[in-house]
Amino acid sequence: MKFEEIKTIVVIGSGNMGRQIALNIALHGYRVIVHDVSEAALEGAKNWTGEYLAGRVAKGRMTRERVDEAEACLTFEPDFKKAAEQADVVIEAAIENLEAKKELFQNLDIACPPHTILATNSSSIVSSKLASMTGRPDRVLNMHYFNPAMVMELVEVAMNPWTSEESAQMIMQLCRSTGKTPILLRKEIRSFVVNRLMDGIFKEAFYLLDQGVATVEEIDIAAEKGLKHPMGPFKLLDQIGIDVSYTVRAEYYKETGDEANRPSHILEDKVKEGKLGRKTGEGFYQY
Repeated sequence: MKFEEIKTIVVIGSGNMGRQIALNIALHGYRVIVHDVSEAALEGAKNWTGEYLAGRVAKGRMTRERVDEAEACLTFEPDFKKAAEQADVVIEAAIENLEAKKELFQNLDIACPPHTILATNSSSIVSSKLASMTGRPDRVLNMHYFNPAMVMELVEVAMNPWTSEESAQMIMQLCRSTGKTPILLRKEIRSFVVNRLMDGIFKEAFYLLDQGVATVEEIDIAAEKGLKHPMGPFKLLDQIGIDVSYTVRAEYYKETGDEANRPSHILEDKVKEGKLGRKTGEGFYQY
């Protein structure tokens, strides 16, 4: 398959990341099919898309013509087989669970055409763990978007030991053609580049807070005004979801057994209290 032959992108998962990835791609003229096992979630994504686009038009940031074109490119499909059999590229943005992803990639391998490239948006699960579930390991890789995917420019494209250069370059080109700036990781490493850099910042932020050196607000101000980060580490954790961050760190600790990778008790306490960030109305801040 040549890059010019990529016409249809299937996004698996219609949650916060999936629906944004899908809309971003549709706004650049690709046909996009969104699938989710939950029809309610699919309907929610469809409603969100309509509201988001209407808001952009109302603010004068997007023309009605462009919105109509994007909506014409988007399909919300509850039938897995019907969606998969049309895919040139699949971007999986479903639950962060290895066993669930393995089963999904096995099913995608069966349902998708032989030329289809299978990408996972995960940054905590490397694609080599999924490639072995398929008969096309050369066409499996990570394609990691950042939240919010409509705004953040970077996409980390990570090859596994079997990913072909052709597949990697086609995904790099796909990213560029949808307004993103991709970087290519030729060596597979857990968490990739940005999250590994941020992990050091999170660990130090937890340490400073735990030792009573500074408050949540002061640490965030330091990052924003001193490092020019768009938001401090605690605001960012509230945005990501404290439970998501805790689960990723807990899995890594379980995998390595290294005490240095144990999640902070501050994160664990927030999860136990159900204070998970913006989505629950309270995390390190109240919303």
